[in-house]
Amino acid sequence: MSDVTKTDQPALRMSRRLFVQGALGAGLATVSIDVARSQTRLGLVQGLVRPGFEPVRDVIAASLANGGDIGCSAAVFIDGIPVVDVWGGFCDPSHKQAWEHETIVNTFSSTKTMTALAAMVLVDRGVIDLDAPVARYWPEFAQAGKGGVKVRHLLSHMSGLAGWTEDLTVEDLLDREKSVALLERQEPWWAPGQAVGYHPITFGPLIGEVIRRTTGRTLGQFFAEEVSRPLGGDFHIGTRPELDDRVSTMFQSNEPRHPSGHFISDRAFFNPYITPDIGGSVAWRRAELGGSNGHGSAYGMAAIQSVISCGGEARGVRLLRPETVDRILEVQADQTDLVAGYPLRWGLGYALENPMLNQLYGNRFAGHRIAFWGGSGGSIVVNDIDERMTITFAMNKHVEHGGIDQRSVVLVSAVYDALAATR
Repeated sequence: MSDVTKTDQPALRMSRRLFVQGALGAGLATVSIDVARSQTRLGLVQGLVRPGFEPVRDVIAASLANGGDIGCSAAVFIDGIPVVDVWGGFCDPSHKQAWEHETIVNTFSSTKTMTALAAMVLVDRGVIDLDAPVARYWPEFAQAGKGGVKVRHLLSHMSGLAGWTEDLTVEDLLDREKSVALLERQEPWWAPGQAVGYHPITFGPLIGEVIRRTTGRTLGQFFAEEVSRPLGGDFHIGTRPELDDRVSTMFQSNEPRHPSGHFISDRAFFNPYITPDIGGSVAWRRAELGGSNGHGSAYGMAAIQSVISCGGEARGVRLLRPETVDRILEVQADQTDLVAGYPLRWGLGYALENPMLNQLYGNRFAGHRIAFWGGSGGSIVVNDIDERMTITFAMNKHVEHGGIDQRSVVLVSAVYDALAATR
């Protein structure tokens, strides 16, 4: 087993600084809302807004007006029903093609919430045992000292396989058989279950292979047939050619990230490094990367994830028993993440509420049962089980900063403030 867990303090300090920049940026963005509100015809933002939630629409209108976004969508579901479903802006470089309700976009790591849900459906059905060794379902995985890695370690980013040790090209990554075979042969970077390190890309191939071995279907097939279609959610892991004309371009808006010199985070994020241009390619779109390449709209994301916030059943469709949702919220790790570089509290497939996030969001959901995660560039999924509420955001202006995106902070804060004001 590789020993690569020694803390690189300068790198971790940099990660914490980037995280805090998100919070500072959120304050600045809040100020800009009031300025932009008087300059923006709110009719340019289309969609449904239940009375009392107009400030949420105003956040989107302001961001489009001040250049914070180019094209985007946002949704809020309460009790499985949309109270906010808005969209606006453009989805092409020439600003001629309007962002529509049917527009979908690469959500990068927000895809992990979908893959986690798919896995938990199999847990709920008794097909997968969280405490079973991965090798029970995938015998080749036991190589290189991984016989004791449990299924729960994959879902909680504790497997020690946060990235690939061998150099990997984008083409290698898109080759499912090759990328999986490399993980089979690889030694963990730390003792599985003893530390936590975010799995930016490997999360999808690892869990996807367990799903394939137990169902005979690829992750994308299982997700479509057993999760997204029953819930009426427009989200795709492996986007088909007939959907291409609905896919928005992704815009790189600032400098790409650079390696930090910290082995774990650099191998996890930069082997290979996925830019918005790569993430916008047809080859990337067609792959089934359950950690990083799902395409959808905010409405589609919320329609699916609302089954979590509603305790396993939404709009008459039950995918999980309430006790399975409770298992998602069981703390698996609560410490500084070796890859992210800042404290995270991980459940099964989702990050949970923790003190740093409470501070970032102004304690708006402190003490709530929260299951969330977001994607590179700005997308986000927040499930609040206590409020029976799901908040989602999808956009095409990719902002690279390594922390929590200021747009989602402002949006989520506006939702909670609107909810409080309606009571």
